[in-house]
Amino acid sequence: MKKIEAIIQPFKLEEVKEALKGIGIDGMTIVEVRGHGRQKGHKEVYRGQEYQVDLLPKVKIEMVVPDDRLDEVVHTITLSARSGKIGDGKIFVYEVLDAIRVRNDDRGESAL
Repeated sequence: MKKIEAIIQPFKLEEVKEALKGIGIDGMTIVEVRGHGRQKGHKEVYRGQEYQVDLLPKVKIEMVVPDDRLDEVVHTITLSARSGKIGDGKIFVYEVLDAIRVRNDDRGESAL
């Protein structure tokens, strides 16, 4: 099993969720986060004062998928989250040793 963490632009969340639902992926955790990559934020003007916004709003999607669905899920997230502009996000993939469903003790892929 693999854990996928995708950090994307907030305005792309619905598009990514719909694309994942379209390939049969329903289970995910979504967290609103703040951060920056290479773009290091941007400058804004508020009441005549210019200031640096260095932590930009992002959305982190987390999910665990069977090994054989990894490439399909990553490809779907990449296509649906891409705007072609700087700050589109990143995807990280981790190995998952086990998963346990609390309700009935299912283990492994059957717990997904």
